[in-house]
Amino acid sequence: MRYYLIAGEASGDLHGSNLLKELAVADTDAQFQYFGGDLMQSVGGNLVKHYREMAFMGFLDVLLNIRTIKRNMEFCKKDLLQFEPDVLILIDYPGFNLRIAEFAKSNNIKVFYYISPKLWAWKEFRVKKIKAFVDEMFTIFPFETEFYKKHNFKVNYVGNPLMDSISEYKKITISKSTFHKKNNLDNRQVVAILAGSRLKEIKRVLPTMVKAVEGLSDFQFVIAGVKNIDKNIYTEIIGNKNVSIIFDQTYDLLSLAHTAIVTSGTAALETALFNVPQVAMYKMEGGILVDVIMRNFVLKTNWVTLPNIILQKAAILELIQKDLTVKKVRVELNKLLFDNIYREKMIHDYNSLLKLMGESGCSKRTAEKMVKLLTLDSK
Repeated sequence: MRYYLIAGEASGDLHGSNLLKELAVADTDAQFQYFGGDLMQSVGGNLVKHYREMAFMGFLDVLLNIRTIKRNMEFCKKDLLQFEPDVLILIDYPGFNLRIAEFAKSNNIKVFYYISPKLWAWKEFRVKKIKAFVDEMFTIFPFETEFYKKHNFKVNYVGNPLMDSISEYKKITISKSTFHKKNNLDNRQVVAILAGSRLKEIKRVLPTMVKAVEGLSDFQFVIAGVKNIDKNIYTEIIGNKNVSIIFDQTYDLLSLAHTAIVTSGTAALETALFNVPQVAMYKMEGGILVDVIMRNFVLKTNWVTLPNIILQKAAILELIQKDLTVKKVRVELNKLLFDNIYREKMIHDYNSLLKLMGESGCSKRTAEKMVKLLTLDSK
């Protein structure tokens, strides 16, 4: 069968690559065409658009790049019709993907959605589009089943793909001495700095992170750089601070880190699954005004980070918008570095989180379910 996939960011590329591998096993005649990244391309098939050409976030960023987004949309529609897939598989990235879902449905192309948009957090109204344009939804968090149930939409809960990625990584984990030698690090404990994968969020959050670690000479601070971001962006922000940067070694870094400073998103959940105590943060354009609007009129959850949402408690501290200050990051960082009881409590919560996340094998279960549904439909 012919599969067309759309992943519009780094996390989608990761999960899409694992899904491609399993689809190729479940369907030995599979042909793939996709919007994605290097990881998906390394598996095979035809990459027609890289996600780095699509990584726009926030109202202003989208507005400034509206022409590029429209061009990507038109290109995708034409390419989709030319490829004539048996199914279109959308991976998160709702702003773009829901519009493509509508187009595909109007052209009688079956639509599967893998990794639901976070409608339970905000923009719940998009459920109407999901119900109208998506044939099958494959969810990765257990609470999403109940969310969609109240909207009379049955979903396929398949577990979480991060469990697959981390499980595979742990088979080849690097030793501390090798990691330190490879990256010219000394013997001090490492604090990981995960500033995000998009240029805008890095510029908004990393300066505060870097300022907050000044003077803590008992530890060495290492930024998990992303290779599609120019190294000069990082070095300009770091300046003369005693902070190192490495690229595309995030899991190596987390596997050996003592503590982490993290931009909220998938990275916060990954950090928790590696059992690394962390403080999470996020900042958008708009300052206090955006903060008031988001907290009072937009967000449907009490928390914004995935570990807290899944656990339904404040397991990790969230510093969002006006709360994201150097002073507050520094206060929390000192607790994480030096208060063992505080650290142990967080790790205890992580153990509870791990149980809720379920077993690995999400990508395999998803691929097998997709192929089964398509095979039944073709009969």
